[in-house]
Amino acid sequence: MDEKVKILIVEDEGIVAMELQESLQNEGFEVAAIVDNGPEALEIVKDDDVDLVLLDINIKGSWDGIETAMQLKKHKNIPFIYVTAYGDSNTFERAKATMPSAYLIKPFRINDLRKAIELAMFNFSLSQEKNQAVKDELIEKKGNQELEGILHFNNAIFIKQNYKYNKLSYQDILYLKADGNYTYIQTANKKYIIKYSLQNVVDIFNTDKFVRVHRSFAINMSHLTSFNETTIFINEEEIPIGRNYKEPFMQLFRQL
Repeated sequence: MDEKVKILIVEDEGIVAMELQESLQNEGFEVAAIVDNGPEALEIVKDDDVDLVLLDINIKGSWDGIETAMQLKKHKNIPFIYVTAYGDSNTFERAKATMPSAYLIKPFRINDLRKAIELAMFNFSLSQEKNQAVKDELIEKKGNQELEGILHFNNAIFIKQNYKYNKLSYQDILYLKADGNYTYIQTANKKYIIKYSLQNVVDIFNTDKFVRVHRSFAINMSHLTSFNETTIFINEEEIPIGRNYKEPFMQLFRQL
């Protein structure tokens, strides 16, 4: 099942927080929660699958937004954006030292926030890539604009469609199928198509969950139902085993 990007709002002005929630939901994001203090934000990030945090700097409690960001980073590597009315140089320098994804001064346009969120996700995805050489090669060949169509981190990918990112957990993906320079991502009830070769998608995912079994197919091993000498079964789907992929597949299977 595909999901929306989940955002935690840390804001102590109730009306501002509700307006921000409504704007984000209209843009296709999911608001995980609204809190007005740092410790509560930390507990939610620990317990919930939050993808990004929007932080006001002036909030309730002994932690301001900057201290809250520092505490969040100790427990989970997660992108965060400051949204604040404070634009003075001292506050900005303190905030900059925490390496936020963006720093927006209130009032701001929702379009600017949406772009900041997309850029935050893109840059965070790059920073989390274990095989940076693969990502650098893709950037050199394709350019950042085309790479923005698919991101991945926190055991999920984010596919950009209709100017927003849709979250898709690795666990929900059954298999990948090549179609020339495009790849189909198949879930139990939906199919996505992205403009990447199959091998590029496998490299971008950079996880042992997905295994090439044919020049046109890579499967999610966690959904493997059964197999024989020529065919792999993913639920009711039949996927051929390529001659050149049979022995590596069998070796991997024997290690499970």
